[in-house]
Amino acid sequence: MSILRKLGFGLVATTLVAAVVWAVMPQPVPVDLAAVTRGPMQGEILAQGVTRVRAPHAITAPITGAATRSPVDVGDHVIAGQTVVAVIQPAEPVLMDARTRAQAEASVTEAQAAVAVAQSNLQQAESGRVHAERQLERSRSLAEGGTIPRRMLEDIEAAYLSAQQTLDAARAQLDLTRAALARAEAQLLAPQALTDPDAPPGACCLQIRAPQSGIVLQISDQNARLVQAGSPLLTIGDLAQMEIELDILSPDAVAIPAGAQALVERWGGAGTLEARLRRIDPAAFTRVSALGIEEQRVRLRLDLISPPEDRAGLGDGFRVHVRLIVWADDDLLQVPQAALFRDGDGWAVLLRDGDRARHQRVEIGRHAAGQVEVLAGLEEGAQVVLFPASSLTEGTKLIARD
Repeated sequence: MSILRKLGFGLVATTLVAAVVWAVMPQPVPVDLAAVTRGPMQGEILAQGVTRVRAPHAITAPITGAATRSPVDVGDHVIAGQTVVAVIQPAEPVLMDARTRAQAEASVTEAQAAVAVAQSNLQQAESGRVHAERQLERSRSLAEGGTIPRRMLEDIEAAYLSAQQTLDAARAQLDLTRAALARAEAQLLAPQALTDPDAPPGACCLQIRAPQSGIVLQISDQNARLVQAGSPLLTIGDLAQMEIELDILSPDAVAIPAGAQALVERWGGAGTLEARLRRIDPAAFTRVSALGIEEQRVRLRLDLISPPEDRAGLGDGFRVHVRLIVWADDDLLQVPQAALFRDGDGWAVLLRDGDRARHQRVEIGRHAAGQVEVLAGLEEGAQVVLFPASSLTEGTKLIARD
C-alpha cells in the first residue's frame, strides 16, 4: 500500500473519530437571559369601573296630577331655584254623586246655622260687656263717695271681667264656625275653582324648580303623562363632582391602604386621569364569574381628582379602566418572574456562571408587573435564565439566544 493511500485512510479515520466525538459532546443550550436589576416597583390591582356623579338629585312628583311635556332636555344646564324643570297640573277631585252632594249641602246649611248662632251669641256678649262696663264706672264713683261698700265694688269688677271673657269666647266661637262653613263650602267647589278660581281652564299651578345647579342627567319620560305622588321625574347632577365605582375580590380589598392613589386609563380621552380611594364598603357581595365560580367581591368608590377640563366628555355611567396602586418602593432588587421555579418549599433560579448554568436558591418578596422582589440569594447584575426547561441542570453549558 502506497504512502498516499495510507495517508488518505488515516485522514478519513481521523475525520470520522472527530465527528463522533463532536456528536457525543454536550452542546451549549441556547437560552433567554435577563439581568437582576435594582429600581422602582409598585403593586397594582387592575379593575374596570363605572363613573358616577356624586350625590345626584332625583326629583319626584310631590303630588298626583298631570305632568306636562318636560320643559328641559337631557344635557341642559339648570340653575338652583330658577330653572323650571317640571310642571304638574294637580289631579281633579272625584266628582260627587247625588247623595254625596246632598250631604255636602246639608253640611253647609248646618255650618251657616252655626255661624248665625255664634253671631247672635257674640252680639249678646258685647251687650253684656257694655252693661258691665257702665255698672263698673258708676260703682267706682259711688265707692269714692262712700255710698257703697268696697266689697260690692269688687263683685262688680269681677262681673265685668267675666263679661269680657264671655265676649272673647264668643268671638273665637264665631271664627270657628266660619272656618267650618268654609270647609263645608269647599266640598261643593268645582274642580277648577279648587286649583285657582282665576286661572283659565287647563292652567298649571305647580312649577318644580331645580333644587341644585348642574345638568339634567336623565328624564323619566319626556312626554306629558299622568303621575302619582312620588313618581320619578328627572335626575340632576354636577359633572364636576365625579366618582368611580368598581368592585374587586375581597382578598385584594384587604390589601388596599386608605386613600390609595389610582390611575384611570382607556377612558376615551387623551392621557391618564388621577383618582383617590374614598371608601371601601364594609360588606362584600357574591357574584358568579363567567366561569361559573362564586366570588366574594367588595365595592370601592374613588374620587376623580383630575380637573374637569382634563376629562372633558366624560359623563355619568361611562366605563373606565383603573390601576389601583397598593404599594410602591423606589429601590428594590428584582428579578423577572419568568426566571423563578419551584425548589422544594422555596424558589430558585438558574444563574449564568461563565458559560455554565448554576442552581441558586432565592428568597423572594412581593410581586408586581412580572417582576419579583429579591430578599436574598442574588446580586444586582447577575444573569438568570428565563423560562428554564427541566432539562437544564447544574453545569449545563449555556449560550445566549439571539
